[in-house]
Amino acid sequence: MKLMITSLSVNEGFARSAVCSFLLQLDPTIPELNEIRTAVSEAVTNCVVHAYGDAVGVIEIVVKIFIDRTVYIRVKDKGCGIINISQAMEPMYTTAANDERSGLGFSVMLQFMDKINVSSKAKQGTIVIMTKKLTDNRRVYD
Repeated sequence: MKLMITSLSVNEGFARSAVCSFLLQLDPTIPELNEIRTAVSEAVTNCVVHAYGDAVGVIEIVVKIFIDRTVYIRVKDKGCGIINISQAMEPMYTTAANDERSGLGFSVMLQFMDKINVSSKAKQGTIVIMTKKLTDNRRVYD
C-alpha cells in the first residue's frame, strides 16, 4: 500500500486509520493493532510538526506485508531533515519551539515496534522504517 498525504495535522488520524485498515487482512490482535496505530501516529506527527515547519509538504507512507506476517511501514518526508538522529531519539528531546511537545515520539515507536530505522539528511528529509512481526492467531477449522 502506498499513501501520499499533506503534512497537515488533520491527516494524522487518516494515516493511522488507513494503515490499520490495510493490516486488518492479517487479523492482528487488538494490542498489535493499537501498537502499530500509535507508532504510525507518532511517525506522521513528527513529519507534521518538525519536517516542514510552517510550510505544507508531502508525507509518503508505504506498508508491506510479508509471508511470515512481518509488517513493514515506511514514513518518508522531504523536509528539513534531522541533524543528529541519536540525539533526536533520546527520550524527552524535542526541537519544537514551544513546550507542547514531550519528545517521546521515537521512544514510543521503539517500544511498540520490533525494529525502527531512521535515516535523514539535512534539507532533504527523513525516512523512518518500522517493522513488527504479528502473532499467528488464525484459527484452524476442521
